Amino acid sequence: MSSTKQEQSLFQPDTKLTEWMKDIRRTIHQYPELANEEHRTQRYVADKLQELNIPFRIEGLHTGVVATIETDSPGTPDPPCVALRADLDGLPVDEKTGLAFASKMPGLMHACGHDGHIAMLLGAAAMLRQVELPGRVLLLFQPAEESGDGALSMIADGAFAGVQAIFAGHIDRHFSVGQIAAEPGLICAYTDKFEIKVCGRGGHASRPHETIDAIVVASLLVMSIQTLVSREINPSYPTVVSVGRFSGGSAYNVIAEEALLEGTIRATHPEIRAQIIDGLQRMVKAMDGLYNAKTTIHFRDGLPPVINHPMAARVARIAAKKIVGADAVVKQRHPSLGGEDFAYFLQKVPGCLVRFGAGYPDLPNTPAHSPYFDFDEGVLPIGAAYLAEVAWQALQQKDLFTTPAGSYSPAMNLPDPLSKEGKK
Repeated sequence: MSSTKQEQSLFQPDTKLTEWMKDIRRTIHQYPELANEEHRTQRYVADKLQELNIPFRIEGLHTGVVATIETDSPGTPDPPCVALRADLDGLPVDEKTGLAFASKMPGLMHACGHDGHIAMLLGAAAMLRQVELPGRVLLLFQPAEESGDGALSMIADGAFAGVQAIFAGHIDRHFSVGQIAAEPGLICAYTDKFEIKVCGRGGHASRPHETIDAIVVASLLVMSIQTLVSREINPSYPTVVSVGRFSGGSAYNVIAEEALLEGTIRATHPEIRAQIIDGLQRMVKAMDGLYNAKTTIHFRDGLPPVINHPMAARVARIAAKKIVGADAVVKQRHPSLGGEDFAYFLQKVPGCLVRFGAGYPDLPNTPAHSPYFDFDEGVLPIGAAYLAEVAWQALQQKDLFTTPAGSYSPAMNLPDPLSKEGKK
């Protein structure tokens, strides 16, 4: 961050604060906890907030923490309220990074950057408490992002009460350190789950004519599903249908009577999502007639899409420019097909989720959720400064607090997903 940027923003972490955040990240990294089990992490965050003399609450929040930063303003009986969010949970991954501060918990790892998010939000808190705020900033340390129910639990437990806008960021190794991707519209997809059960007729492997082989039927169904996206969906819309689990059979010489398929649908538009669901139902139903098997499919709604509100995204871009400069504020380029339960907050109030560039130059671009995942810790002071700045900027945008949370709109200027335009 250049001296010009330092003149533009009130929030510039010094070396001492940066080292403090780095120590927080590395401590949390060594003790990851799964969704809804973040008891140690909760206590650690609470201790750090106490160190900063910031009031917080953990009672009634299961494994979450909510803290409040505000300036006493007798003339403002109902000040605006902006929330900043970080996620707490790790993953069931056996770490293989070889880091000096690698996980000490067998089979568990912070493989998605949540340890960095916690450090950033605490760093932002340390800076925000040093200035006179024109409103209230709520710090949401949210559990269970990976399981998809943490945001809902925070809302249900009253941690979100009074919030009028919300902001967050996610570490992303696809961008370089010093870059922030901030834009309006859809940035994360719908994430739905499906389960297909195939019931045939079992028997001896030497007499297949007496059976209906559930594994053969399920295998053909897996291959047929691959044509849903490649031949039925407008290619302008990122869409994925993946079968992640296939189980069936009990012995090498027994034809299976049952087989089970489990998979996920990732779609970036509600009409595309509906089209995929209809297609899966059609294919499953066809198996009955083609192979005399009985097949059933069940869907489980996943996360809604993350749709950044246009006004909140504008505030985010203003804040990002003050921290990293206009040239380093970039577009996400295409929506992620990953899920994010931040979407539930955005259904309540306007908000924006950005990406913090954290590419590690000396490490191959290992994806999130990999046992080799790591990120450049140079992102920590940038993310902390951004979070502090975006809260500061948002509190001064009166129009933001009178704007309702938006419903879906194709804000990425994509064509109508069902349009035949361009067909030759």
